Amino acid sequence: MKKKFILVLILVLGVTMLTGCEKEEVEKNSKESAKAFKEEYESLNGKTNSSGKEHRTITVDEDNPYEKVTQKKIVEKIKNEDTFYLYVGDSLCPWCRSVLEKSIEVAKDKDIGKIYYIDIWDDEGNEILRDKYELKDGKAEKVSNGTKEYEKLLKYFDSVLSDYTLTDEEGKTVKTGEKRIYAPNFFYVEEGKVKNMISGISDKQTDARGELTEEILEDEEKAFRNFFNN
Repeated sequence: MKKKFILVLILVLGVTMLTGCEKEEVEKNSKESAKAFKEEYESLNGKTNSSGKEHRTITVDEDNPYEKVTQKKIVEKIKNEDTFYLYVGDSLCPWCRSVLEKSIEVAKDKDIGKIYYIDIWDDEGNEILRDKYELKDGKAEKVSNGTKEYEKLLKYFDSVLSDYTLTDEEGKTVKTGEKRIYAPNFFYVEEGKVKNMISGISDKQTDARGELTEEILEDEEKAFRNFFNN
């Protein structure tokens, strides 16, 4: 009986130590992901883009909930019927930089521990996720394909996405025939099904690089509070 008790005790201690090690590893990875995200976005503060326009200066908390992942991982999580939050955007995107601070503030207040993140552009602003269309003779023509994962995400998120349109020189809207994941887009996926999507952008904001007034920030906060209530 005594030997059996000792064996059980050893097993319990072993499981406890293993669980503790796994928890420490998860916490370490989360801190590293948050740090990388902070550095990625803050590295553009005070700099200008290829068009000479200055990036908005933002401050990203060190304990932000963002974790950059591959497109493949998101597709796998959907197939596995996981529940999670996803942000699709880019550090170069002025609209993304307009809502990012408020998204972090509200997410932390709502105890959202993790928001996965995938890029839409590379460091030079070239598409690395989505299809690309151009207007030719008044018609939308696809000039490059998005990734296979993007094609799958369009199908998974179809119910919450908007049509992808282009605007010609005369202001006429031309449809491409497909939908679009824009930036920023925040998704809530529950058991593999998309339940909600927002941009977080206030209707009162007309300039991506313009001042974020109190009214705009209030709109952002309201949008994110509703979103993170899922």
